Amino acid sequence: MQNISDNTMIRVHHLTKRFASTVAIDDVSFEVQRGEIVGFLGPNGAGKTTTMRILTGYLVASAGSVWIDGLDVFQQSLDVRRRIGYLPETVPLYPELRVDEYLTFRARLKGVPRRKLHNRLEDVKDMCGLEDVGRRIIGQLSRGYWQRVGLADSIIHDPELLILDEPTIGLDPNQNRAIRELILNLGRRYTILLSTHFMSEAEMVCQRVLIINRGKIIASDSPAALTGLLQGNTSVVAEILGPNNEVLRQLENLPDVTRISCQSRPASAPAGVSPATWNRYLIEAVKDAETRLAVFNMVAQNQWALRELSVEKRNLEDVFVHMTTVAGQKGEAT
Repeated sequence: MQNISDNTMIRVHHLTKRFASTVAIDDVSFEVQRGEIVGFLGPNGAGKTTTMRILTGYLVASAGSVWIDGLDVFQQSLDVRRRIGYLPETVPLYPELRVDEYLTFRARLKGVPRRKLHNRLEDVKDMCGLEDVGRRIIGQLSRGYWQRVGLADSIIHDPELLILDEPTIGLDPNQNRAIRELILNLGRRYTILLSTHFMSEAEMVCQRVLIINRGKIIASDSPAALTGLLQGNTSVVAEILGPNNEVLRQLENLPDVTRISCQSRPASAPAGVSPATWNRYLIEAVKDAETRLAVFNMVAQNQWALRELSVEKRNLEDVFVHMTTVAGQKGEAT
């Protein structure tokens, strides 16, 4: 057994997976600590699902090693699977069964003792919001409830680790929010590795994210820390009603401003102001510059109209795009 800290739930070491001449996962290493909710992000074909299938024992690696809760996935596969709850991207339920029938069947397959089965079924339905649909036929449920049944199936045997592959794909915004809240609640009890294409979901749910691109892990940190990597120059957005040429000239003369772009927006001028055009300016300045204050004072001194003045925020989507396109292209160029 691998000597791993008691707090380490997943340890992946130099993992590689080849399909014929294609390298799907290329020397990947990472860890997930017990109690974490970790997002696993990457473009289509980056290697996310392949990695998850290896973690759950559905695929064998070409090289490297994986331990779950101190157990070798390849040498102790059955023991590892007992500790994992897996929700694949396409949830394979039996649509002709009722919810209670299906979950009972799955619990017995996963070794839940008969004497504990009823209580466990009720607990799982309560956790997943299925109390009122136990007698419903699965094929008649909405997509949101279908996902809930899949989640209930993944935790029916009370595993230590949940591996969720795109759990909110295909859901409407209300269903998406409900499943997201459910995952947050499950995160208080289980370690979760979550694959998703929704960057906002990863920011709201995950304590840490792994970004994989072309089979390699290219980033691992909290969403806030990764976003901070892009916080170089300050970007300020200002909507100003005034003579465009003069506004641009004065903006360019402000201290610490490095770049300005402008987008015109025709609009009616306020009373007492000659007809003009609202212009939306994106003003880039050196980091930590007091650019908003300088812009506000400039507009006030010229008695122009101002209806927006804000700092443009970076988010995890910006990080993802930068690392999987811009950074990737730079890497190829070298």
